[in-house]
Amino acid sequence: MLTKRIIPCLDIKDGRTVKGVNFIDLRDAGDAVELGAAYAEQGADELVFLDITATNEKRKTFAELVKRIAAHVNIPFTVGGGISSVEDVAPLLEAGADKVSINSAAVKNPDLIEQLAKTFGSQFVVLAIDAKKIVNQWTVHTHGGKNATDKKLFSWAKEGQERGAGEILFTSMDHDGTKNGFAVDPLHKLNELLSIPVIASGGAGTMAHFDEVFRLGNADAALAASIFHFGEIKLPDLKAHLKQNGLEIRI
Repeated sequence: MLTKRIIPCLDIKDGRTVKGVNFIDLRDAGDAVELGAAYAEQGADELVFLDITATNEKRKTFAELVKRIAAHVNIPFTVGGGISSVEDVAPLLEAGADKVSINSAAVKNPDLIEQLAKTFGSQFVVLAIDAKKIVNQWTVHTHGGKNATDKKLFSWAKEGQERGAGEILFTSMDHDGTKNGFAVDPLHKLNELLSIPVIASGGAGTMAHFDEVFRLGNADAALAASIFHFGEIKLPDLKAHLKQNGLEIRI
């Protein structure tokens, strides 16, 4: 069994970490750089920093923030938000980011996935997919979950892999912030369908939810936000729990 990864996610608005429920009702969770550094010290395997309003506000993720993160964080981290071209990515990688996450721009222009993969390598490209179940179909949404599209989760994830994405980050909008557990069934299907790693996001509330998403959903990594930001679950405790239950975890 491959080592499972635990990834705290920091949604950033105006330089601060925020967290909501079902993509709305955001509340402040602290300084992004300070939180990221703390998680690195506590044993996080990777970090994800998403500027959640960059696309809506027609802004770019600031390379200056990435530089600050890189100066204080010694583990791999992914950044996303407002990335719509090859030109947007180079400054972020030069500033210290290990990977970039694309979402809305890739839906609008799927060729972007190939362009980034060819320019920087698939290992640098994470295709983030926000999806909500509508009439028994997982429908892809963009612009921070605000806009429904005609794309469906499984076909879009498969296309993303074929175009060169190195990982899929799937967030269930129905589960996001609810703390009722991850969307295990679609995650299991994604892992059967794809050969690239799948990161689960949305719904973490207990340590048992991480057991479920790794064992039943076959996720390669699990991402969570509020349970870490507000101290409901401590990273070392979670990793020890998963290790005791027989999962391959880096302590």
